Amino acid sequence: MLKILKYSFYDLMRSRWSYVYFIFYLLLGFVLLFLNNDVSKAVITLMNIIIILVPLIATIFGVMYYYNSREFTELLLAQPLKRTSIFLGQYLGVAGSLAMSLILGLGIPFMLYGLLKSNAIWDFALLLVTGAFLTLIFTALAFNIALSNENKIKGFGYAVLLWLFLAVVYDGVFLISLIIFEEYPLDNFSLVATMLNPIDLSRTLILLKLDISALLGYTGAIFKKFFGTNLGFFVSMSILVVWTLLPVARIVHKAKRKDF
Repeated sequence: MLKILKYSFYDLMRSRWSYVYFIFYLLLGFVLLFLNNDVSKAVITLMNIIIILVPLIATIFGVMYYYNSREFTELLLAQPLKRTSIFLGQYLGVAGSLAMSLILGLGIPFMLYGLLKSNAIWDFALLLVTGAFLTLIFTALAFNIALSNENKIKGFGYAVLLWLFLAVVYDGVFLISLIIFEEYPLDNFSLVATMLNPIDLSRTLILLKLDISALLGYTGAIFKKFFGTNLGFFVSMSILVVWTLLPVARIVHKAKRKDF
C-alpha cells in the first residue's frame, strides 16, 4: 500500500493542478495578511473560503483521479496485490497531496507574518485541522461515488450534487426546519443536525473558537453551551474522525466486492 500511496502522491504532485491549488492558497494568505492587520479577521475570511472550496476541490479531484487512473488500476489488479492496498493507497495519495497543498499554501504566509507570536495561533491551527479533515472526508466520499458508478458523467454529476447538498441545500433545509418547528424544543435537534454535516460542524467549531457565536443567535447559544466545553470539542473532533473513517471503510468494503 505504501508504494501505491507514494506513486499516487508523487503523480499528483507532478500535476499542474496541485501547483495551482498550492499557489492559490499561498497568494490568498499573503493578500489577506496584507489587507488585514488583525489575524482573526483573516481567519474568518479564510474560513468562509475553505468551508466551501476545500470540499469541492477534494470531491472533484477524487472523482477525476479515480476515472483517469482506471486503466492503471486494472493493471494493478492483475498483479498479486490486495485490492484494499490499491484503493487505500490511491485514496491516501490524493487526500495527502491536497491536504499538504492546503497546509503549506496557508501556513507559509502566516508563518512569515509572525503567527507564532500572535494569540491567533490556535484559531489558525484549528482552521488547518478542519480543512485537512474536510479534504480527507470529501476525497473518501468521491472515491465511494466513483467506485459505485462506472459512467464518468454520472460519477461527476453525483459528486457535484453531494457537494451542493452538503454545502448549500442542507443549510436551507436546516433553517426551514427551525422556523417550522420553532414552538418545539430544538436544542438536541440543532446539535444532531449540525453533526450530520461535516461542513456545518467545521464552521461551528471555528466560529466558536473565534468567540463570535453571538452572530449565530439562538443556535449560537446552544452551540456555545455544548461545543464551547472541552467535552463538546472532543466529541466534535471525534465526529469528524468518524466522518472520515466511515467512507474509508466503505471504500474497503466496495473494493473487495466490486467486479472490475
